[in-house]
Formats: sequence, structure tokens, C-alpha cells
Amino acid sequence: MKPIVEVKNLSVVYDRRTILENINFEIYPGEIFVIVGGSGCGKSTLLRQIIGLETPTTGEIYIDGMEFTRAKDKQRNEILKKFGVLFQSSGLIASMTLYENIELPLKAYTKLSDERIEQIVRFKLNLVQLDGYEMFLPSQLSGGMRKRAGIARAMALDPPILCFDEPSSGLDPVTSASIDELIINLNKLLGITMIVVTHDLASIMRISHRVIMLDKNAKTIVAMGKPQELANNRDNFLVYKFFNRLPE
Repeated sequence: MKPIVEVKNLSVVYDRRTILENINFEIYPGEIFVIVGGSGCGKSTLLRQIIGLETPTTGEIYIDGMEFTRAKDKQRNEILKKFGVLFQSSGLIASMTLYENIELPLKAYTKLSDERIEQIVRFKLNLVQLDGYEMFLPSQLSGGMRKRAGIARAMALDPPILCFDEPSSGLDPVTSASIDELIINLNKLLGITMIVVTHDLASIMRISHRVIMLDKNAKTIVAMGKPQELANNRDNFLVYKFFNRLPE
């Protein structure tokens, strides 16, 4: 199987300060691929490189076989359409209803009729268990419901890759677990590739097919594999300590 995402020799330097160095990995279609590590290790920075919000200092990123870091104009736009993103804050426009939030990318990037757009909006909200909330504003929803609505909007254009930046951030444990279940169910139902940035250990163990762990001091990947394998691997104490919540 060909990878849908390839990161080769990626480095990120901000103002002569190295954040990430020599990052290499592949993500395969249908995977839930989780990026983990302690605070300040560069998890969200790496995600921003992958989805094109920033350009790495060195290295290459291939999305579905297309080189992304140097892509321009039409090719870059084609690659960008392959991503749907849920940001930490959900990223919903506060003055718009849920219907209008999900309708927005469909109006902007397709020529679908209003009738077809309505069908899609209602279908996406149904997928995240928010049918009946079309006319609600984000401020009228709980934190977990806003996350679900953000996922619905991220799926509006049927991207093959969904990205989540700290999806359980700010949520209580029960709501966080329900978001995990939604991620798992959408992955099984739709076969979407998912890239998740998180430091929530319970979530990591529950949802991930494969994990890479970044370290702030090493500035690179210090472990890669299935979460249970990493949790049981005593050869690298740094990794074992993280996955077993051991104190310093």
C-alpha cells in the first residue's frame, strides 16, 4: 500500500532555534496516526507543516504522491482540499449557525445546488450526532458539541485526510471519551485517514493504530509503533515513562 502522507528529512527552525530536526515517517490510507509527546516538543508545529499552514525549513512532504512544500497555485489548492482540520478551539465562526458553518466551504469550493448542499449539511451533522442543531449558534452548544460540529465542517468536502489538534482539549473525561469513540467510528465507517495530535494518554491508547513520539530535547522522533508496544517497551525509559505516567 502506498502512503498517503510522507515526511522526509523535515526540520523546522524558528529564529535560529531548532524545533524539529530530521523527521521521517509515513502514514497509510485508513490509519489513525497519532503524534504524541510532552509539552513544547513540536507536535502542533509538525501538524502545521503537514497541512500547509507553515513551510518547513528543510525537507519534503508528499501528500498522495504530490510534493507539497514547493507546490504552487492550482496544485497547492488541490493538495489543500485533501485535508479537513479540527483545531483546538473548533474553529467555528461564532456569528454563523452550524448549518451556515458547514455550508460555507461547500458554497466556496463547489457548484452544488442549494438543495444538494442542504442534504450534505444535514448528513454531516447526522454523522456527528448533531441532527436537529442546524440553526444553533456555536455559543449555544457545549464544548463537546462544538468539537463535533467542527468535525462535521472538516468533513464537508469529503477530504481523504482528517486532522485533529488536541481534540480532547478542554473537555471532561466522559465527553473526551465520546469524541474518541466518534473518531473511531468515523474511521471505520468512512475509511478516512486521521492524524491526531494529543498528549491525552487515555485517548492515545484508545484510538491510535500507530504512534510517533516527539521529544523536546531530542527535537526528533524518539519512538514509533503501536501504542501498546511502546507502553510495554522498557528499552527506552523516556518512552516507557511517558506511556506509563511515571514521575520524573
